[in-house]
Amino acid sequence: MPLIPISKVSISSPHNFPNLPNPQEKSAMDREQEEIQFLGFFGILQESCNIVSSWKKIFAQITVALIIPLSFIYLAHIEISELLFTKIMHNEFILDQTPEGTSSYDRLNALLSSELTTFFLFKLGYFLFFIVLALLSTSAVVYTVACIYTSRDLSLPTVVSVVPRVWKRLMVTFIWNFVIVFAYNVVSLVVLIVGAILLGQIDIIGPLFLIAFAAAYLIGFLYITIIWHVATVVSVLEESYGINAMTKSQDLIKGKMGVAFAVFMVIGVCFFAIQLMFEMLVVQGEGGVADRVGYGIVCLVLLSVLMLFGLIAQTIIYFVCKSYHHQNIDKSLLADHLGAYLGEYVPLKAADVQLHHFQP
Repeated sequence: MPLIPISKVSISSPHNFPNLPNPQEKSAMDREQEEIQFLGFFGILQESCNIVSSWKKIFAQITVALIIPLSFIYLAHIEISELLFTKIMHNEFILDQTPEGTSSYDRLNALLSSELTTFFLFKLGYFLFFIVLALLSTSAVVYTVACIYTSRDLSLPTVVSVVPRVWKRLMVTFIWNFVIVFAYNVVSLVVLIVGAILLGQIDIIGPLFLIAFAAAYLIGFLYITIIWHVATVVSVLEESYGINAMTKSQDLIKGKMGVAFAVFMVIGVCFFAIQLMFEMLVVQGEGGVADRVGYGIVCLVLLSVLMLFGLIAQTIIYFVCKSYHHQNIDKSLLADHLGAYLGEYVPLKAADVQLHHFQP
């Protein structure tokens, strides 16, 4: 006997209800559960824009508090890394031209070792700081979108108080994703080395193998990336996190891989376009300081908007996948689950938060 859903999920713009002048009186998601699954590439992008436009204040606050610092750190690390790396390469060149055993060689060698250590520590510190801010931003945006869906009261202090608790769950999920990506890269490297040894000397097959390997690697990496992003939403909206969230995410995106692939591909292309623009106009720019600062600010704004948009889009993809698999969340149960982060409710069991299945 199939289970009948207790309530219907709905996603759409609050402006469909003209009698509700205040968008916060109604969730930004009001389309019927059965219709969500038909949201395609453009539908997901439009829905993300609708949510941002209907809740400008809270998303602007989250952007200023978390996403702009995250974007600034990312862009600043590109500039600093370029300066440090250029200096290291210059000193290595001078060291190669200096006779060994001389005092100049010893000083340059010690200086180069110090610079390499500084470069490594800087990269490590940046990575840790970036991951912390990225997970905090993800927690804040996903939690905010879920609160909009359940019509819970929203304010920046509330979101900030919840974020550290959600962040811990996301950290476990991230660690598992890191392990999976590491294993994937190790296996890919082994395949590349073996293939290069066996096929690299063959005139036609060697280059074809490298092209096929590069294409397969990028597709596989993007697949893992999509699973990771949807798993972050699962970690916030359900009781699952870590490897369980990754497994649920993998099951969810089945049947909607094409749409998810297109959305994340466009976001990824825009991301690298902004990075390329920053490197060309700021890092390697030949203009004056004022011009480079101006271009840097433009890149910072564009990157911050893209990051916010991407986090909202991945949450919408989660709801689309749930609808496609005929799953449904009871709004009251989800509200209780979200309230548990604030200590308002006893945390729900996984069976309570898990979406009920039904057959049309």
